[in-house]
Amino acid sequence: MMNTTITLKVLLPYKVLVEVPDVKRMTVETTSGSVGFFPNRLDCAAALVPGILMYENSVREVKYLALDEGLLLKTGGVVTVAVRNAVAGSDLGRLRQSIESDLRNLEDRERDVRNTLAKLETGFFRSLEKFRQAE
Repeated sequence: MMNTTITLKVLLPYKVLVEVPDVKRMTVETTSGSVGFFPNRLDCAAALVPGILMYENSVREVKYLALDEGLLLKTGGVVTVAVRNAVAGSDLGRLRQSIESDLRNLEDRERDVRNTLAKLETGFFRSLEKFRQAE
């Protein structure tokens, strides 16, 4: 029997981001380049690179997901994508703004972590020096 749609599941480490049961077609960026999927494509697995996953549902709405690196597995009528991080959107411009905002927030958090680690290291070395002087 011919499948007419794909079920798309996008999994993050902490939740299911999307589960769409009526996908007509989709494209995604892999380590081998852009790959398209239709309902009757053969089963496969692929390593994903950061990029855009585009899918079209049964009412011809086109949706986008910005993906981090991860894995894709197609088995039967189900495509499962497991990635570290992803952002959903229906407009590429807004999706870009959302990603830029997320990256700025991530950079701020990384900077805070680096500053905290530097303070911990400084405190550790000061304590070590005091210990050596006490000997």
